[in-house]
Amino acid sequence: MAHRWTNRLKDRDVTDETLWLNRRALVVGAGAGLGLAGLGQGARADVLEPTDWDDITSYNNYYEFGTKKSDPARHAHRLTTRPWSLRIDGLVDRPGEYDFEDIMARMTIEERIYRFRCVEAWSMVVPWNGFELADLLDMAGVQPGAKYIAFETVLRPDEMPGTRFPTLDWPYVEGLRLDEAMHPLTIMATGIYGRDIPNQNGAPLRLVVPWKYGFKSIKSVVRITATDSEPPTSWNKSNPREYGFYSNVNPEVDHPRWSQATERVVGSGLFARRQETLMFNGYADEVAGLYAGMDLTRHY
Repeated sequence: MAHRWTNRLKDRDVTDETLWLNRRALVVGAGAGLGLAGLGQGARADVLEPTDWDDITSYNNYYEFGTKKSDPARHAHRLTTRPWSLRIDGLVDRPGEYDFEDIMARMTIEERIYRFRCVEAWSMVVPWNGFELADLLDMAGVQPGAKYIAFETVLRPDEMPGTRFPTLDWPYVEGLRLDEAMHPLTIMATGIYGRDIPNQNGAPLRLVVPWKYGFKSIKSVVRITATDSEPPTSWNKSNPREYGFYSNVNPEVDHPRWSQATERVVGSGLFARRQETLMFNGYADEVAGLYAGMDLTRHY
């Protein structure tokens, strides 16, 4: 199994504190080795405010169900998530169609409290349930020639009304460099707050890469491919000037149409509080080494 990380967020920081309260003992005990991952050193967990369950599950970007923030919660119930299978192919020793339930039986499920930062400059704190992507890739046996991992979202126009419009080039696709994919902070999430992950949040299986903007954390994944070349990604294909392949949270690199120096905390009221955006979303101590020597203003 991959190396585990220690949690630095407190239970008061978690989205919807009331739902998390009954797991206070687990969260407090995380520092003793339970392996919950959280903020990097220097990230100011004490200034975060709770966001409630309704905001987390109703304020979503999932364009397959519509472009308004409320559309996924309104329409995602149409998505059939059982049964579910995941195809793993490309440069792997054991390619094939893997049943979701079989995967779950073989993975170690953990709770990870992560900051979530959208490219649109809003943020949340989410307690995910899931397993490290590295464990899934180890199960498939990634071959030495692989350099990248590509992902693909399910495409069902009869269940996903947003795909009837050319908002993006469907199906939604994403990608990571292999070392990013194998990093212990990178997880495949299967739940939130100890519950099965809601459809609008990416049921039944989504990627979560907490130091990158949220659109990198592809939802409802049906295919993972190990490859030797950089894979195409949906937003980069749509507008490469605005959305680079890496999409690391970087307050010093603005989006062409807005600043990334600060972020709006979802659920903080009518006059939403803004806070400074942290480099790599607060995970610099853990991931900055992945990009040593790179010009992060060019490889954005």
